[in-house]
Amino acid sequence: MRIKVSHQTEYTYAEPVSGALQQVRLWPVDSPMQRVTDWAVTVDGGRVEAGYSDHHGNQVRLVCADEGVQALTISVEGEVETADTSGILGPVYGRAPLWYFQQPTALTTAGDGVTALADSVRNVTGDLDRYHALSGAILDKVAYVLNQTDMATTAEGAVSQGSGVCQDHANIFVAAARHLGAPARYVSGYLFMDDRIEQDASHAWAEVHLDGLGWVGFDVSNQISPDERYVRLAIGRDAKDAAPISGLRMGQGDENLVVSLQVQQ
Repeated sequence: MRIKVSHQTEYTYAEPVSGALQQVRLWPVDSPMQRVTDWAVTVDGGRVEAGYSDHHGNQVRLVCADEGVQALTISVEGEVETADTSGILGPVYGRAPLWYFQQPTALTTAGDGVTALADSVRNVTGDLDRYHALSGAILDKVAYVLNQTDMATTAEGAVSQGSGVCQDHANIFVAAARHLGAPARYVSGYLFMDDRIEQDASHAWAEVHLDGLGWVGFDVSNQISPDERYVRLAIGRDAKDAAPISGLRMGQGDENLVVSLQVQQ
């Protein structure tokens, strides 16, 4: 499938900023699941100061806002050819060792709620069946509800309140899989939806490393393994590591964020 993406992120500031720096992870890379055929990221109101491949293998750019601006816009236009591998990325490895993806983070530390979810599927026979069961158990416990969590919400916090969105589901899956002894990681990207082109935000899911298969993806929010409708952007130990854009600013006044996203064939 050929998936076209148009993604614009605009920050506006009530007062001119003296400085703003964003880490941008909006460059997909080729893999057994996808081939990037055309991709461009442009910046208005700022400039790219540096670029590098991080220890996760993500392509990262540091974007600095021009001094005194009141708007910074980061725009993506691109096309990716995808394949359905039943969610199996396979034995694809970078600089980070597998044990690194077994380490908890502030967002993915397993408390009583996450531990209970993990233990509820511990005796399911077969790795794939166990983690599909985990995915189902998470969605049963944590309903998909918008605007009740944010980037600071932990996996345990989302389980406790019983609601969240795709980033919360992915963080919970990662935390629970690690409690079960498996390396697991967070994935950010895009999802082509059959019933719409305009979307409110990018998507997120999780991957777990299974003996004999390598990395395998699970989208808790949609209860499937990623297929040809998914475009992978970045990976990390949690949502913070793999955030498409993250950063800081210096200056007075409020900041407003507007995201425009189209994903289509």
